[in-house]
Amino acid sequence: MSELFRIEQRDPETFRRQTRRSTLIVVALFALLGMALPALLIGLFGSADGSNFGLNLAGVLLAAAITATLVRTVFLKQSWMDAAAYGWRLKRALMRVTNQMHQVKDAVKAGDEQAMLLLRFYHLGLQEMHHLDGNTSDMLELVAEREQLREALVERGLAEDQMVLRSEWLEHLAGGAKG
Repeated sequence: MSELFRIEQRDPETFRRQTRRSTLIVVALFALLGMALPALLIGLFGSADGSNFGLNLAGVLLAAAITATLVRTVFLKQSWMDAAAYGWRLKRALMRVTNQMHQVKDAVKAGDEQAMLLLRFYHLGLQEMHHLDGNTSDMLELVAEREQLREALVERGLAEDQMVLRSEWLEHLAGGAKG
């Protein structure tokens, strides 16, 4: 089975501290580039008597592009960016399920075991995301649905501890929607 994402148990305080730190680093880099590049462009190509709005805008857009490129190609590989990268991957994995949620819920109602496992992963991933973000109020919304699904899994002898998103589950649903 192909593993797309694995939920990890992380300490929420450490996670939030690390993500704040990495966010501050990226924002500081963007701010520095966002001020330096427009100034450089105006110094090289600007005129004293005309409007330099276009050069300012070009400098800021260039700063945003450079920052985004550095984040994707260099920073995501750094240990100080690990918590933020994990959070992004978790949210992306949850979004993959959310995008097919109507199919997932229909398949669960029909007794599809792969859909049940996928929905269980979604519930656990959502619970972990809320836990890491310190958002306990949203965790309460799905308690009944989560417990009902957990009981159904146990009844069928399926593992309730679904910490991995598997590509086969998503492909199964996509195939079922076409057929």
